[in-house]
Amino acid sequence: MVVKMRGIFASCVLAALLLAEVWADHHGHHDHGSNHSDEGQPSYFKLSRPNADFAFALYKNLNAKTDAGKNIFYSPLGISTNQSQVDVAYERLFHEVGRSQDNQTLDVGNAVVVRTGFNPLENFLTEIKNHYSGDLFNVDLDNAAEAVAKLNTYIANKTHDRIKDMVKEFDQDMDMMLINYVYFKGKWENPFRNVVTHKADFHVDENTKVQVDMMTKTGSFNTYFDADNNATVIMLPYKGTTSMMIVLPDEGKMKEVEGRISKEHLMHWRRSGSMKHIAFDLPTFSISADTCLKDTLKEMGITKAFEDDADFSGISGDTKLKLSRVSHRASLSVTEEGTEEVDTTTLAPVSLNVPLKVAVDRPFLVFVLDSSVKSILFMGKINNPTLI
Repeated sequence: MVVKMRGIFASCVLAALLLAEVWADHHGHHDHGSNHSDEGQPSYFKLSRPNADFAFALYKNLNAKTDAGKNIFYSPLGISTNQSQVDVAYERLFHEVGRSQDNQTLDVGNAVVVRTGFNPLENFLTEIKNHYSGDLFNVDLDNAAEAVAKLNTYIANKTHDRIKDMVKEFDQDMDMMLINYVYFKGKWENPFRNVVTHKADFHVDENTKVQVDMMTKTGSFNTYFDADNNATVIMLPYKGTTSMMIVLPDEGKMKEVEGRISKEHLMHWRRSGSMKHIAFDLPTFSISADTCLKDTLKEMGITKAFEDDADFSGISGDTKLKLSRVSHRASLSVTEEGTEEVDTTTLAPVSLNVPLKVAVDRPFLVFVLDSSVKSILFMGKINNPTLI
């Protein structure tokens, strides 16, 4: 009997969930029953370390393929390397990050799009709804334009119009599309004053500079000068449980920093920072990055899911499935306020000490971190803040 292979177009983080077991097998992450360091912690904390491992491995692969001067940006939230922990841990993770907070909005959710006539297993649909905050869409591929428009409207609404026109078309052999969205909007704990934002040069490389809107603020910043790793690290807290980490390599040292960066560096930087009196310059920027991940994931050893003998029997019992495409888009905007509202009444103590100068006027790494779930929400490299 000939079994026709059908394609899954997996978009964003949920694709990585489906690939998680293959990644774990390839890299030997099996700590079933291990609780030596996680005793008493919420189950979703167990996801933070393997998620970070995957995030940095993915960064290094993407970086090797990215043209000089181009930005890299993505959301690694939701990637697990231990399939045995996914159900309970992710259910609690999605619940935790979706908590309403007065000073920030952090929405995480998923959608499953199935073509008319394809019926996934009921257990799979139940898990998507219960564990991953998922919505279900049925689409008629004979009326693809209407279905694309409906889906893009859904994604735009869920991301507050930050991500538009993500879906361009449907593959005619598609059975199912998996979509994830992560939307974050926060207020700086200590906003920058827009009246002092000024035009300044940003050095993309030795021969290229662009004009940017440079925010500036003098005050106390959680700062770490890491001489051993040729970088200056500054933490910018949002109100709530999130913060932005800016990693500014020393001049000419970006390749060295990104070549060895790992979750251990991230933890070290977070532990080592202290409050210092800083004159800090940071460009405003707005970035939206599209990434096709199929080749990248295969190069990272995740190949089985794309092959004819892929095992997605947990999704469909009678239709043979494999992944056909994996796409991802992430978006971030950094301004003086962090959001639309500015707290103009905030006063900061004045220091008589001469401040140290830290100017982010060359390529840098950026991380948006959530302390409540110990996860990297977004990460990337800003080579050119003027590229949208």
